[in-house]
Amino acid sequence: MRYLEKDEWQIIEKGFDPEKQEASESLFSLGNGLMGQRANFEEHYSGPSLQGSYIAGVYYPDKTRVGWWKNGYPEYFAKVLNAPNWIGLEVLIKGERLDLFTAHTESFERVLDMKTGLLSRTFTATLPNGCTVKVTSRRFLSMHRPETGVMEYTLTPVNFSGPVTITPYLDGDVRNKDANYDEQFWNILDTRSDQTEGTLLAQTKKLDFKVAFAMKVSVEGDFSASNHHHTDLSCSNTFSFKATEGQPLSVTKFVGVCSSMNHPPNQLLKNAQLEASRSAEAGFTQLLLEQKQHWAEIWQQSDIQIKGDTAAQQGIRFNIFQLNQTYTGNDERLNIGPKGFTGEKYGGSTYWDTEAFCIPFFLSTAAPEVTRNLLLYRYKHLPRAIENAGKLGFNNGAALYPMVTMNGEECHNEWEITFEEIHRNGAIAFAIHNYLRHTGDLEYLAGYGLEVLIGIARFWSQRATFSQKTKQFVILGVTGPNEYENNVNNNWYTNKIAVWCLKYTIECYKKIERLNSHQLEPLIAKCKLQPKVELPLWESIANNMRLPYDDNEGVFLQQDQYMDKEQILVRELGRGTRPINQHWSWDRILRSCFIKQADVLQGIYLFEEEFDTETIRHNFNFYEPRTVHESSLSPCVHSILAARIGEVEKAYQLYLQTSLLDLDDYNLEVSEGLHITSMAGTWMSIVEGFGGKRVFRDGQLRLAPIIPDQWDSYSFRILYKGVSLKINVTREEVTITPHNNQEIAIIVYDKEYTLKGSGSLIVSLKTIKHEE
Repeated sequence: MRYLEKDEWQIIEKGFDPEKQEASESLFSLGNGLMGQRANFEEHYSGPSLQGSYIAGVYYPDKTRVGWWKNGYPEYFAKVLNAPNWIGLEVLIKGERLDLFTAHTESFERVLDMKTGLLSRTFTATLPNGCTVKVTSRRFLSMHRPETGVMEYTLTPVNFSGPVTITPYLDGDVRNKDANYDEQFWNILDTRSDQTEGTLLAQTKKLDFKVAFAMKVSVEGDFSASNHHHTDLSCSNTFSFKATEGQPLSVTKFVGVCSSMNHPPNQLLKNAQLEASRSAEAGFTQLLLEQKQHWAEIWQQSDIQIKGDTAAQQGIRFNIFQLNQTYTGNDERLNIGPKGFTGEKYGGSTYWDTEAFCIPFFLSTAAPEVTRNLLLYRYKHLPRAIENAGKLGFNNGAALYPMVTMNGEECHNEWEITFEEIHRNGAIAFAIHNYLRHTGDLEYLAGYGLEVLIGIARFWSQRATFSQKTKQFVILGVTGPNEYENNVNNNWYTNKIAVWCLKYTIECYKKIERLNSHQLEPLIAKCKLQPKVELPLWESIANNMRLPYDDNEGVFLQQDQYMDKEQILVRELGRGTRPINQHWSWDRILRSCFIKQADVLQGIYLFEEEFDTETIRHNFNFYEPRTVHESSLSPCVHSILAARIGEVEKAYQLYLQTSLLDLDDYNLEVSEGLHITSMAGTWMSIVEGFGGKRVFRDGQLRLAPIIPDQWDSYSFRILYKGVSLKINVTREEVTITPHNNQEIAIIVYDKEYTLKGSGSLIVSLKTIKHEE
């Protein structure tokens, strides 16, 4: 149930409800690519709260071995760690602690400004001792200085004069909500304090990650005394004020956070102190100006503007904002977790979501290096992918990328996912294809991508077996994208993407052989590739793979026995049974025909150019009514395909479901964190769905825009082979404007045009004119 105001550029909460606090902590989260912070209160709060401060790349390998552990099962489950709390301060009013859970809150407003990444909060509250205060806090994580966090806290006495004490601190006494036996994952190695400074050095109890925190505090107001203090777990500065009714007093906290991911361990404290000092010297106003300028550059390319629908506008901007503050693309060792920096669920690890959903977003909205780094992340994990496959009995350099990972090792702890959801290999291969068709970066293909493709092709060639009965290759015992079916045979999507991977690897090999033959010999030696043996084998498997099809229904069959299930549509489910994963036994779900997310339709989405409109429509009309959309990744693919077949209202409703998934808390779980990777699907729903943006195998950019009835207009930008294009769609026409002096060919509504870097192409349905 929505409790937030509708606004095009802000997320606004008016009035304080403790029951919504954990949800708001997620929704108002901040990040800058190197660290993140849930929207916990700065002052003490004794009510329900999920304290969360996270450092990119830092994790804990928690034990996962159980009694039925089998060969190949992951040794650990990677957990994102709740790091030491840097935002905290203690406020005492005439000796009584300020705590909104025990105080009477008379007014409250929390605002996240998505233009700048600034989180603000203003409230007036009366403590049990009768003292009333007005508080305004502002904080942000600097995008310009990614090792800096800054917060400003201003308190004004409303009905009293007297002693007020404010104590900013750094606290290492933190735990994860999902910790077993309430264990702590950090050792605090060092704490120090001075009059306006403090430092804390923390070390993970496994893997030896170290993170240093340093704070520098500035104060405005009539304070009579200050002192400092540190314990084994924390450090603090205390400022005692002689508060006067109506006169504000303010504390600003500049914090430097340095990780051993980026600094020598023996330099961490020094560098964190330097970061805090430089930030304090610049001051809050200058830091905020830098922040505004940095975000303005991001929004210049990534913004989507929607006129006439405030909820839709707010939804897409919220999704784009969260994606950009989660991943900046500056470090090839980092990736995107399903919850980003907003919660602990899923361990903060990388899934196939990155390749299948996030890469299309970053390809069109950020410099090519951002996507390249995501692909290099997988390339550098190739040895681990080969090791993962080896644990399952594969050999000769076959690679199985993990379903869940931090460093390339599989760390997912459910067997039907770990062993069976092998289609993730296909998503990684398709991401390479996606990158190449948008950038033409053959240097990447020759130097990195082809080696990954060879490992993936070897896996598929060994995973498929030849059926003497059908005289076809089959892939047995898998879980497709629909995780409500486990251990099935010949999942259409899995087999389809395996076929594509094998053919695409051969195609890329021949391309490098033709264009960069000098780079093949060392690659052949490194991979011990036998081209005359392996390539023909891959081609034979691809040409003879079983792809199930149901003649009666005329649809691609999700898996061999799918039509043996009782065919019930979602609309026939009784009230009170949704979501089925919270009301049905797992056994009943597995025996049902219901689909968690796009499966066959995921394949049709990826390989759309192979199918005519009627085939797409027929499969959509069969599978979508059987889909319960109980994955956050589901609505976007269905929205894109609905737009493709002209079901505009259906596409719009599914777009709202994906764009407002967290803001409206559809699944009643936003308190656990946001659905970061599915947010990229929201962008896809507009650009690829309503905008009809495609790049097929011929390498040409295509657009076929439509517009929902609820919108007056919408616009977006895309990058394609170095050219930035702005597309504006109204009810009368489509305007395409290039922002580079470079010629580019583009197909609009199946007709080809050439843009020469000046002027705009204006298309009014089938009426075309070109303005100079």
